[in-house]
Amino acid sequence: MDSGIERPAVTGFHHVSAVVSDVEASATWYQRVLGLQRLPMTFPHHEAGGGDPEKATLLLDSATGVMIELHAPADGDSGPVRGALDHLAFGVSDRATLDRWAAWLDMLSVPHEGVADRTDPTDYATLEFRDPDGIALEFIHFPGRA
Repeated sequence: MDSGIERPAVTGFHHVSAVVSDVEASATWYQRVLGLQRLPMTFPHHEAGGGDPEKATLLLDSATGVMIELHAPADGDSGPVRGALDHLAFGVSDRATLDRWAAWLDMLSVPHEGVADRTDPTDYATLEFRDPDGIALEFIHFPGRA
């Protein structure tokens, strides 16, 4: 059915927000492993669902503009998992960059699955690991894409 309405444009991925068990420990980990910069601010929506904005931090990858918000569980929540975040994937420019990331993670003693070259459903390569709360993270490269 043609309603005459077109899908509005988006400018790209902006941020992800994750509930973690220890905001400070997780923020330090993301700064050390991914080189993210801590920003001196939080946003009002941290208060949604009972979360404490004083127990939140915002991290920025200055090269891409991608931000990761980390905040504590709402009062009364028993742990960090409350939503359906399966994993967070970061694109990289080439296959060799995955090997450099694997070496970086090794240097930092961050466990990972090693670089895997895959062919199903198409050719791509991936490097998977987890943050301190077990959130799955991935670096991924698709040949022919930057």
